[in-house]
Amino acid sequence: MKKLITLLLLLSFAPGLQAQDKWSKARSSIVLLHNGDRMIPLVNPEEGRIAVISAERSRMFDSIAGKYAPVASFSISNDWDDMNDRLKLYRHIIVRLSPQTIFTRPLLDFIRERRAIVVIPGSRASLAYLQQVSTPVIWYPEDTPEGASAAAQAIFGGIATPQSKKTRLGYAAPETHGMAADSLARIDDIMAAAIAGRATPGGVVLVVKDGDVVFEKAWGHQTYSGTRAVRTDDLYDLASVTKIAATTPAVMKLYDEGRLSLQSPVSRYVARARTISDKKDIRIREALLHEAGYTPYIKHFEKLLPQDLSTDSSASYPVKVADGYYLRAGYFEEVMWPATLASPVLTRGKFVYSDVSMYMLREVIEKIVHRPMNEYLHDMLYRPLGLQTTGFLPRNRFDSTRIVPTTENDSWFRNMQLRGYAHDPGAAMAGGVSGHAGLFSDANDLAILYQMFLNQGVYGGKRYFKPATVALFTSRQSTVSHRGLGFDRPDPEKKYPSAYASSLSYGHSGYTGTFVWVDPSSKMICIILTNRVYPEVTDNVNTLLRLNTRGLILDQVYRSTGKKNNSSTK
Repeated sequence: MKKLITLLLLLSFAPGLQAQDKWSKARSSIVLLHNGDRMIPLVNPEEGRIAVISAERSRMFDSIAGKYAPVASFSISNDWDDMNDRLKLYRHIIVRLSPQTIFTRPLLDFIRERRAIVVIPGSRASLAYLQQVSTPVIWYPEDTPEGASAAAQAIFGGIATPQSKKTRLGYAAPETHGMAADSLARIDDIMAAAIAGRATPGGVVLVVKDGDVVFEKAWGHQTYSGTRAVRTDDLYDLASVTKIAATTPAVMKLYDEGRLSLQSPVSRYVARARTISDKKDIRIREALLHEAGYTPYIKHFEKLLPQDLSTDSSASYPVKVADGYYLRAGYFEEVMWPATLASPVLTRGKFVYSDVSMYMLREVIEKIVHRPMNEYLHDMLYRPLGLQTTGFLPRNRFDSTRIVPTTENDSWFRNMQLRGYAHDPGAAMAGGVSGHAGLFSDANDLAILYQMFLNQGVYGGKRYFKPATVALFTSRQSTVSHRGLGFDRPDPEKKYPSAYASSLSYGHSGYTGTFVWVDPSSKMICIILTNRVYPEVTDNVNTLLRLNTRGLILDQVYRSTGKKNNSSTK
């Protein structure tokens, strides 16, 4: 009884109950009990299945929980033995009870045996029944969507409680972090203008502030036909954002582990470059800075012969570049790679943006890890972070309707709609996995990835990179450009990407209409995903640039924080 009284006193003095907005109030009202073994927040939610058993389904709870890990939902059954057997394959079980729950012995036995996490809103009186269990109990007073969201976040570390830490992204209202919601709402007008001007048929914008997603919205449709509205969890072809979401992080990890030196020549790992006079001494650092002098872009598709392609898959034609379209075996090794190595070095020592740099770095990575780059990234970074969509070759993992098409008519060589195949011809011909393009993702996964960078390499209670490595790669490293190692950085003279961007900020854009910007000074991330190359690469592909859609959105995000123009750290 004494223990119960102590717990009820704790509930009575839960901090922040007078918070101004309902989201803050819901967060501050969360109380976590029985967390002596630090089960909350979950440390490895990606390992093992997660089941949520609910007395009454909460779409908000399931939706928020699903942002952290795949979650299977079940309705509570009175036959708890049957439920126990049905859930034998699940490692983590969350039992979400209602205020009207009757606490039977079979229910309590199930909770104890399966070490289930209990979530319960409503009256404090219910907690008396849960003194018999030792597993975590999350209680909140009001059974509202905001309360359900806060409870789900507490389980996964999206919010802190007096008994647990914040370890992952949270989800909150803009006002929670002093941002003006009406200012963010003006992004609607910017996206509406882009869609009306046929710069893009739709898009997604996500904003993170102080470790919380405070804005996430989708506009328009996947195509101009308007048959499927864009959803916030749709996957986009990231194009050159691949460079900072795949290739550069892989190089960072190898540098972190001492397996790669930035001063080493690329030819140390790419043996065929050792006999090529203009490439044998180019350093990895130069490739990351785009100062190696490599040819900017090679139109590999122009060398294709009719016999190189087939409409039928076979051992002779295994590389799928589009629906019903296959490239012959060995084409990359026999034609593309030799052509890449033979391309001239033109402007070494000057900044000339080059995709060839990233072709080279993919080869370096794979030579060191002895694995395909996509598999290495999945095991080393994406899966441990809990990323559910980020990766190459999305058609192997997702239904095509969830992947936003890039073009309706690829006039370069495929002449058909591209949905889930790399828009970049070179990346597609390389098998869909390349250092410069080919990665797909939704916005939430990118937010997780770059929050880890904002956290100086830590996320979910795990360290992925040393702080010094993150600082090195994301800071200015060139005397001839504003670039970091792999990362783009602000250009104050051109006010790129925004006049508000601080000198600490970094990110990248992608040809398909994607954009990521991270600003440690404001503790902010802005992610913009569009498919501007739809329906095809003609003059309209530059409409997004002419309208400055991405720049205007980023400006508006900065304004919502109250930041003044030209007040950034110089």
